[in-house]
Amino acid sequence: MSEPLRPPSIEQVCKKSLSLPCAPSLLPRLATALRSDDSSSYEIENLISLDSSLAAATLRLANSAAFGRGGIDSLEGAILRLGAKEIYRLAALVLVSRWEIGSGSLLRWEPGDFSRHALCVAIAAEVLAEATERLEPQIAYTAGLVCDLGKLALAHSCAEFYPAIRSDCAERKCTWEESEKKILGYSCTDVSERLLKAWKFPAAFVGAAQFMARPNEAPADVVPLLAHLHAAKYLAMSLGPGVTEDGFLVTLPGNFLREWGFTQEMLEEAMPVVLSRAVDRLGEKLSTGPVAI
Repeated sequence: MSEPLRPPSIEQVCKKSLSLPCAPSLLPRLATALRSDDSSSYEIENLISLDSSLAAATLRLANSAAFGRGGIDSLEGAILRLGAKEIYRLAALVLVSRWEIGSGSLLRWEPGDFSRHALCVAIAAEVLAEATERLEPQIAYTAGLVCDLGKLALAHSCAEFYPAIRSDCAERKCTWEESEKKILGYSCTDVSERLLKAWKFPAAFVGAAQFMARPNEAPADVVPLLAHLHAAKYLAMSLGPGVTEDGFLVTLPGNFLREWGFTQEMLEEAMPVVLSRAVDRLGEKLSTGPVAI
């Protein structure tokens, strides 16, 4: 009689993810360069050139109708035309959406779903940060885009265990993350925490992943980002694009959000703004199909 299949350790999951050629490890370096007054367009060009897909997407966007005209045939020219904020938004989405390719998940999601939902979380976090003025919008945007990368890591390494997670979740009527803990011994947020730390994302990002399921225990310096992420996740789930079955099997920390001023009325006011920006960013891809930039 064969032994039951054992899930890989969290170390094995992270090792496999860190070896993927399209991992978003370039993002923290690019964010630092774009925010620094000392960085030249040449230095930013060199960073973008490290990723051929990102370089091609930068040139395509700079020559698109959205920016008025063509005629740009160099990365330097594209960077000058687009500006730091647009370059960063493009890079973040390119690097995250490429990591989704080939996940082979049995989590009942379609190609592009992860990137669609991640983008909605990112935009929602940005919109909320602009409204509260208690967090830098670019930080909120980035954190929203990458806070669930552990979910993709599990899709790469643990897809065969999703039926067991699904069954346990239904039987115990618990959150998806609680069932991950029982079946695998760790959750997607545990994996996110390790990956963000390994890729040298800011400490607040790592802390937000660590305390995502228990925000009331988070250190004071992590709480602002954590509050915006929870509110952003709620907005993205309410909007719907890319939400898979696990997205509805969560617990909303209502009291925690209200303490931060994220009332139902405020979130409802933010929702059409988030949707408008998401449509501007993805167009028809917001509804279906791979998110290829």
